[in-house]
Amino acid sequence: MFLKAENLSKTYHIGSVEIRALQDVSINIEQGEFLAVMGPSGSGKSTLMHVLGFLDTPDQGAIHLLDRNISHLSEEDYAFLRNRMIGFIFQQFNLMARSTALENVELPLFYWADGSLSNERAERPLELLSRVGLRDRINHKPSELSGGQQQRVAIARALVQKPYLILADEPTGNLDSKSGKEVMQIIHELHENGMTVIIVTHDENIAAQAERIVRMQDGKIVRDEQIQKKSGTKTLKHTGEPTKTHEKRHYSFREFKEHLAQAWRMIHSNKLRSFLSMLGVLIGVACVIAMLALGRGAQESITQELARLGSNLLSVRPGSVRVRGVSMEAGTATRITLEDARAIREMVAAVKAVAPQVTGQGQMVYGSKNWSTRVLGTTPEYASMRNQDPAMGRFFTREENLSRKRVVLLGQTVARELFGSDNSIGETVKINRINFQVIGLLPTLGANTWRDQDDIVVIPLMTAMRRVLGKDYVDQIDVQIASAEAIPTAEEELKQLIVRRHRLAPEHEDSFEVRNYADIQQALSATTKTFSVLLGAVAAISLIVGGIGIMNIMLVSVKERTREIGLRKAIGASPHDILFQFLVESVMVTFLGGFAGIVLGILSSLLITKFAGWNTSIGMDSILLAFLFSAGIGMLFGIWPAKQAAKLDPIEALRYE
Repeated sequence: MFLKAENLSKTYHIGSVEIRALQDVSINIEQGEFLAVMGPSGSGKSTLMHVLGFLDTPDQGAIHLLDRNISHLSEEDYAFLRNRMIGFIFQQFNLMARSTALENVELPLFYWADGSLSNERAERPLELLSRVGLRDRINHKPSELSGGQQQRVAIARALVQKPYLILADEPTGNLDSKSGKEVMQIIHELHENGMTVIIVTHDENIAAQAERIVRMQDGKIVRDEQIQKKSGTKTLKHTGEPTKTHEKRHYSFREFKEHLAQAWRMIHSNKLRSFLSMLGVLIGVACVIAMLALGRGAQESITQELARLGSNLLSVRPGSVRVRGVSMEAGTATRITLEDARAIREMVAAVKAVAPQVTGQGQMVYGSKNWSTRVLGTTPEYASMRNQDPAMGRFFTREENLSRKRVVLLGQTVARELFGSDNSIGETVKINRINFQVIGLLPTLGANTWRDQDDIVVIPLMTAMRRVLGKDYVDQIDVQIASAEAIPTAEEELKQLIVRRHRLAPEHEDSFEVRNYADIQQALSATTKTFSVLLGAVAAISLIVGGIGIMNIMLVSVKERTREIGLRKAIGASPHDILFQFLVESVMVTFLGGFAGIVLGILSSLLITKFAGWNTSIGMDSILLAFLFSAGIGMLFGIWPAKQAAKLDPIEALRYE
């Protein structure tokens, strides 16, 4: 018996829903057989194919290959079997979009454990592409080929290792009738030459071309019928022993060069993403080299940025009333309203923007985690006024505020407590038992004397007032003035406007207050005084940011290339292969970024010396230290994304959209 499955069961869990894809399925497959598996959607036919092809593992049951039980092998062993014994033909083709037809067909040969196929690597892919009629398309990428041509490339790739078994999942499902007939003709030729073929299909006409049809329903085989007499078969010359399940990998310099070639192809194909990956390292190295030269310019830049983004703010808040010399509770006499905010915007000429705010406590819940935090309701203007543009995602819009949308931006502390290192964008959290969708992540602010400024969530003002906090007044109105010179006049106009609107008697004018954000001005002064101390930490911070940038972009790359990882594993890549591939890519990005940083640092120092007249000193030791240290950080931060890629389940990766 070539392949035998006994009592296979497989259950998937999607939330609280349990899907029993396979229920006690047993099937025997002879070598050289042509078998069709049919059934409605959800009947378990694709799951059966994935289990028989070692892409998925059953919860129960056993699989025997040539009378050897292979149900509980390691991932390395299953990768070896997929590479040596199985040829997959997918409905969606699953070709590498950035590789040519020839490179796609050569890909499975890359994961051989030894270098014994060096001559065949150059000959067999060309031979197979010629055999499927694509000799003149070998340098075309998938986007330049028709659907039928892409499927023929996929067939050639499935055959390049001379497998024992072809597994075809709806091989004609995405093709026109002519291309479908051409693909089926190739499959028939394979079978006539002795190949064992299993086709999963909905098409009765396709199934009728097989020797045997297995029909499935609700995860069970309901009929197994022989419709044609088994044809005589020829013995295929294979490239390995089918009973072997593993060979120890010996990474050679040739394989390392191929990893480098693939890494370079990926970097070149994703220029923008690669540039973003290199940017952090580039800046880190440039900062170390040009630190002294850039110090004064960076100081001025920081001062100007702080002044532009936060120093022209006034804040209108409820005050306190004194009754017979005793200060009463803040806000007992004057409540600031949305109408006050509208009046300020319309009647104070120097006002640039207005952002009313309400605050309160909220209980955050995500899954089994909960966290008590400060809830801030405000308007979209708050982001630019307080330099709170999201670090990830987006801020809510004016329309979302007016329509009371349940959207939220998380502070860094809240995101860490609820999600850890996972991406929170798009997830649903509860605030005081009300569902909110996370649309953004606030930038890191750190802690001040009173509280952790990152322990906060921001929601639309109208949502906060009407749905969460139940307030018909606001706690504060931030007012941005067009220029620093206009602040004193604008402050006086604000006071007079509130007094008039609330008809306050002179003895009650302390029931509200207008604050000038003098602490920002003090921060500017403190920054100037302490900049010499911070200058020494710039290099280390820049390098750490560079490492984090590498990690983040590589994690994005892993997410983006999930299907590619699934394909590589389906054709025989082991977890170590995937780990090494992504680590080499990370190292290459790091070294390229470091080299560019050296050039940028030297060039920046020379330009500053020439045009600004500042003295700079460039030492070879600082260049070497900056490059090696940044490269080390980049490699360290590249390990985590590489491990994440290596751990991906092949079948889940292939299903990823």
